[in-house]
Amino acid sequence: MVGSALVEAMSGDLGGKVEILSEDFDPTAVVVEPVPPVVENGGEMGREEEKRSKEIVLGRNVHTTCLAVTEPDANDEFTGDKEAYMASVLARYRKTLMERTKHHLGYPYNLDFDYGALSQLQHFSINNLGDPFIESNYGVHSRQFEVGVLDWFARLWEIEKDEYWGYITNCGTEGNLHGILVGREVLPDGILYASQETHYSVFKAARMYRMECVKVATSLSGEIDCADFKAKLLANKDKPAIINVNIGCSLSLSCSLCLHTHYSLMASILWISCIAGTTVKGAVDDLDLVIETLEECGFTHDRFYIHCDGALFGLMMPFVKRAPKVTFKKPIGSVSVSGHKFVGCPMPCGVQITRMEHINALSRNVEYLASRDATIMGSRNGHAPIFLWYTLNRKGYKGFQKEVQKCLRNAHYLKDRLRDAGISAMLNELSSTVVFERPVDDEFVRRWQLACQGNIAHVVVMPNVTIEKLDYFLDELIEKRNTWFLDKKVQPPCVAADIGSENCLCALHK
Repeated sequence: MVGSALVEAMSGDLGGKVEILSEDFDPTAVVVEPVPPVVENGGEMGREEEKRSKEIVLGRNVHTTCLAVTEPDANDEFTGDKEAYMASVLARYRKTLMERTKHHLGYPYNLDFDYGALSQLQHFSINNLGDPFIESNYGVHSRQFEVGVLDWFARLWEIEKDEYWGYITNCGTEGNLHGILVGREVLPDGILYASQETHYSVFKAARMYRMECVKVATSLSGEIDCADFKAKLLANKDKPAIINVNIGCSLSLSCSLCLHTHYSLMASILWISCIAGTTVKGAVDDLDLVIETLEECGFTHDRFYIHCDGALFGLMMPFVKRAPKVTFKKPIGSVSVSGHKFVGCPMPCGVQITRMEHINALSRNVEYLASRDATIMGSRNGHAPIFLWYTLNRKGYKGFQKEVQKCLRNAHYLKDRLRDAGISAMLNELSSTVVFERPVDDEFVRRWQLACQGNIAHVVVMPNVTIEKLDYFLDELIEKRNTWFLDKKVQPPCVAADIGSENCLCALHK
């Protein structure tokens, strides 16, 4: 029956003719994804930036290869051709997913999970409308699971049940949007300061909320440059300030210097959004140092708001002995983490928790729901809390601690093997993100789904990344690299400006 099914031609011509599947059509074949076209950066650049820049490779135009939605034939109910065709497409897509998962290294997603026990719940439209703590008229919800997950994170971050408010977000970005929104409502008219290594969602929030935003320089490791932060803060000391820095234990020289000078900025209000792990380098800053700097500069606790964007490392840090604690016992306003990263939820989601005292600025009664709502999206995926609840119960604190130790151990293994092979590489302390020189072949980058910026790329070592997978990647990289630089006309790039001369193994710094 499959041979007679109709399918849109995927030749790039949207007006192409309808083809009939051939007799030898293989529904399990892996779809070959071509390397996308190169798009040059637009705009003027300085010489140094131009030398270090890399052409941005955008993904392919999906319109040329999309799976068209077509109307069923009049006799499909009897022939079953449409059902057979869709089954073949899904089988082929599953094969593609397996192949792409096998070569996934550059993005922070834990792909090691099994939620087969929850398949029985996929027949229900579960929607957690409105406030997690106030039941709405819509009865098909999972609030009991959601609040259980929130309580788990409240214990992790040391805040009492009657002192916090939170919800399961649809993604990590929503957690940032909500945290920054709460901070703006509590302390309006502030200037948002963000490290240049900050996740792009923070700058998206600034655009959405029409907030003035100032980027702060960073050290080579990716930590915020406190000297630059101090200078830019002082330049706007008459205005409320909103600053975005990173959380961690690494103490940079520029940060330590700013502790020795006392500045009185009582005319300003400071709001800080702290990110646990920068996007590309995985750098984390010291939350205690941030707070101490504020106090040294004369800010009392009621004059700043700290939002901690945990993303990936926010859930790893509590299980690392030498890492500073992210806790509401410190003067922070909110914390958010992604649920689909270290936890390993199969759909994007996140957790956002703030202090109860702050949420009244956002919360509104909604008669239509018979509930209150202080969330960003309103309707929320009711399945996500169940997946998170299931994983947290199976693994527990001890299970996550073991996975964190495994990730850090494997990240050091990857960094050491890269350097042994003569490849420039850097690994920040308490991080599982290994930064190394960007492969010159964009096809290799796409095959392994590496995240790149300029002359550097990174691998995020997650619980599903085994030593065997790293060896597979390294063997292929070393083999390819020998061909890239075989004729000696092209040399490995110098990445000292990106990761420091001590980590660069180019001809100049070797």
